[in-house]
Amino acid sequence: MTRRRSGRRVVLFGILLALALLLAPASLGAAFDRVIVNSGDWHDVYSGMLYASLEGVPSNFLVSTKHGAILPYSIPTTEDDQFVVTGRAKPYVVGYAGYLQTKGYANARELLTRNANFDLAELLTNVTQFIIIDPAYGYNAISVAPYAAVSKQYVLFADRRNIDDIVSFLADRDPTAVIIFGQVDREVKERLARFNPEMINKGDRFTNNMVMVDRYLAIKPTKQVVLTNGEFLEAGLVSGSDPVLFIGRANVPESIRGYIQKSDFEVGILIGNELIGTATFIRRQLGISVFVKFAQGARVPTGTIAQVEDLDRFPMPRYDLQLEYASIVYNRATRSLEVTYHNPTGMAEYFSSTITITLPDGTMIVVGDNEPWFLDKGEYKTIVYTTDTNGEAILLDDADGELTAKIFTTFGEGPKSLENAIEATLRISFVDIKDEALINITRLWYDKNRQAFIVTIENTGGVDAYVMPEMIDLSVNDELLTVAAEETVLLKKGGSARIPIPIEMAEADFQANPQLRVRAYYGERELSLIKVTEKSFALEFGGGAWGTYVLYGAIVLVLLLILFFLGTKKKCKHCGHENARGRKYCEKCKNEL
Repeated sequence: MTRRRSGRRVVLFGILLALALLLAPASLGAAFDRVIVNSGDWHDVYSGMLYASLEGVPSNFLVSTKHGAILPYSIPTTEDDQFVVTGRAKPYVVGYAGYLQTKGYANARELLTRNANFDLAELLTNVTQFIIIDPAYGYNAISVAPYAAVSKQYVLFADRRNIDDIVSFLADRDPTAVIIFGQVDREVKERLARFNPEMINKGDRFTNNMVMVDRYLAIKPTKQVVLTNGEFLEAGLVSGSDPVLFIGRANVPESIRGYIQKSDFEVGILIGNELIGTATFIRRQLGISVFVKFAQGARVPTGTIAQVEDLDRFPMPRYDLQLEYASIVYNRATRSLEVTYHNPTGMAEYFSSTITITLPDGTMIVVGDNEPWFLDKGEYKTIVYTTDTNGEAILLDDADGELTAKIFTTFGEGPKSLENAIEATLRISFVDIKDEALINITRLWYDKNRQAFIVTIENTGGVDAYVMPEMIDLSVNDELLTVAAEETVLLKKGGSARIPIPIEMAEADFQANPQLRVRAYYGERELSLIKVTEKSFALEFGGGAWGTYVLYGAIVLVLLLILFFLGTKKKCKHCGHENARGRKYCEKCKNEL
């Protein structure tokens, strides 16, 4: 009897184990034929695709609810084991694994997850190398994906909100290598220091991307490269088949041009046709062949003629920078060309222009910028050109009739990532204004309480002046930044002002900035600050302790006044009654006090 019960227990245990393997094979690392991501969150899609690459199987992702019914037409029914990764927050199709079973994929299974990036990392028990990125910069995920796939490293998304979970996971996994790629929160760097991470951050996404391409080529040399701009996911971008090189939306940054020219690449595969302009430049100017991958065969049979449909692509976070031309003016009094730009967005940017003026006799005058200019969010900035590219004075005084200028401007998030471009033909206005404004930058210090630099500027000229100061090339969290005051300040003739430039800094940042550069744009016209001055200062602190003492002193004074009014009496001269200090009439005799 005991043996029979024991045998039944063994059989029951075997059945339960089989059911566990059937219902949750992914959690036990079981084999599967394909990964399908069913989520409207790019973090889930990316994590599922990279997970599939590391497991050595193909992957797909849904891009809509309707797509759920179309996708099975492109998957062989011989691939019986489908592993569906479904994001609980944003699934396109509820119960998609069950739907696949009805279509003949009998072993389709599903992982319901709130955080695919973390849950899939748990399943990759053999992976001991990790790349850490901030999910706020989606393009960094694209940049590292091919290298991560060929080097068998998993990409973890980390910021100040989830860093505790990441540290706990890594401590359990005991990684052999950790890379922190691109810009991340200061807390992330500090908490991950225990794992001795390698830092890769060269200042902009294009330079960082080239580092990843070099590392890919060191493992898997190839003559072919995928061209994109990091704004969408597509199967080829995360497979590891080829390295991925960023080329920009409307312009190929100089650093990328030089990199391609020095490389051994012979073929570029452009994903999508939105970047056809920059890809054409690469083909014509840089000497490599470019093929465009923009469509795929239709998966739903519709007739005897083969149809095509768009690629399956999933959008990544996109940062839309914009730039506007406010005016272009020739100032006869100073014989200079004044071009005013406007940044209408909420993100700072850099820009560089080439301006061509054709005179009535056919003579061409070309002026431009040798280095990119910084333009803060919502800011207007006037750039003044006094000579052309040959060093000759710009002489338009005797020009007859209306003159126009053709302006071509590249701009982007950093001085080395001018990937956007605009151009226009504008009529030149003429003025005769000799700006008499003069200022002097006298002092700079950092106020820890206000978390801002305070720059003191004096108006030393004979007229009122508008001023906009900037801190140039500050090293903050290992990143070079230029930051400006929040608004243009009017300095009256003979006056001065302490102008704050807000920027949060830590002790490590102070050590990285022993010398500081302040640049001030100024002039008589608020929207045409045509003069520039710059000064360097040693780092010093001020305002913090003194401000605290002033605050405490004010509090003490208020308390003394309250005690004075509450603790002293006012004696009536008529009856001698002592009244409260605040009364106007005697409480006893009613006479005026």
